[in-house]
Amino acid sequence: MQPGIFGRFCAFLLKLSGWRVTFVPPTVPKAVVIVYPHTSNWDFIVGILARFAVATPIGFVGKDTLFRSPFGALFRRLGGIPVNRRQSSGFVDGLVAAFDRSDSLYLAIAPEGTRAKSDHWKSGFYRLALATNVPLGLAFIDYSQREVGIDTWLSLSGNETEDLAEIRAYYSAKRGKKPEKEGDIRFR
Repeated sequence: MQPGIFGRFCAFLLKLSGWRVTFVPPTVPKAVVIVYPHTSNWDFIVGILARFAVATPIGFVGKDTLFRSPFGALFRRLGGIPVNRRQSSGFVDGLVAAFDRSDSLYLAIAPEGTRAKSDHWKSGFYRLALATNVPLGLAFIDYSQREVGIDTWLSLSGNETEDLAEIRAYYSAKRGKKPEKEGDIRFR
């Protein structure tokens, strides 16, 4: 799909700001996308601009407090799905049901679960991709190279050790805006 006027404007803004967009489109109508590293509020702005620039309707999961007034309606229109991080059950099941109901769904999740330093990733994205049997897109916002995008789609094996090793190798050279806040690529 080619970007419309707004998408071309978003691409122009990114280019004007020194960002390069890399995008390999998915070959299937459904996928889970992880975004790493996530260390700054600016990641959302860069990511949304890139989403429109590549003309792909990628939704996202965000903490429920983002969906309150005054910006809640805007975040929902942008494809946001609120998650209550204070509650640890039902998250994956609810998203599996959303995938089952949809003919096409690309859903981005920040596996760190926060912009603060975390010693592990949350495993919901992994369980979701396995439960729905969809590929995992590896999205990045690399401030060291001023590059944003998705260029790799993985089929997870179900072997956490091997899958995380592959993901860790992929992200090894990607740097967030605040590298000291990058979370460790491992599950608890």
